[in-house]
Amino acid sequence: MAHIDTKPLQLDGIDTWIFDLDNTIYPAASRLFDQVRYRMTDYIQHHFSLDRDTARAMQRDLFLRHRTTMKGLMIEHGTDPHHFMDFVHDIDLSTLGYDAELDEGINALPGRKVIFTNGSNHHAERILDAYGIRHHFDFYYDIFSANFLPKPELKTYEDFVKKADINPRSAVMIEDMAINLLPAYQLGVTTLWLDHPDEDVPSEGRTDDLSHIHYIARDLKHFLSYTNK
Repeated sequence: MAHIDTKPLQLDGIDTWIFDLDNTIYPAASRLFDQVRYRMTDYIQHHFSLDRDTARAMQRDLFLRHRTTMKGLMIEHGTDPHHFMDFVHDIDLSTLGYDAELDEGINALPGRKVIFTNGSNHHAERILDAYGIRHHFDFYYDIFSANFLPKPELKTYEDFVKKADINPRSAVMIEDMAINLLPAYQLGVTTLWLDHPDEDVPSEGRTDDLSHIHYIARDLKHFLSYTNK
């Protein structure tokens, strides 16, 4: 049964913290990922000479069917993933700055901290640098590491824990999409879902079946505030 924002996660035996990036390291409420979505639409609109609404519909359709827009573009249109990622992650981070609360909260968690993202390592490093928290993380696993097989593919999680040298039974995964926590749960990882409304989350992400979710929080800093008391 999931514990919503009230019961601190038990830290005994935890030695690794697995963090998603987008809408996790930074809160969904910041709307920072809106910039990435906007640039995805830009890319599709200009590459395929579409009007804005048609490009947006194509972007959403690819995401829902392939879990990432990039994977859909690669499979169906032969898009160069490096070119696509460089374009969509060229976003303005000027609204971000050193966050002492986030820095201290992550530092207080016992054990290693690693990044597991469907984005790119470069994008992750930019976000972490902007917040001044990059020094906490010693391993990154991105969509290129996964050979373009995105979360929630179980094979990707198995490869991730092997390459990161993680014991799933002593790890916690923090993620904003519930469906992406299912494979982690199947491997024995303790799961923390950052629940937020998002129009582009597939229907599975809002399922009433939370049997694979151990804990739920509003956002990362709120979780850190009650876990580190």
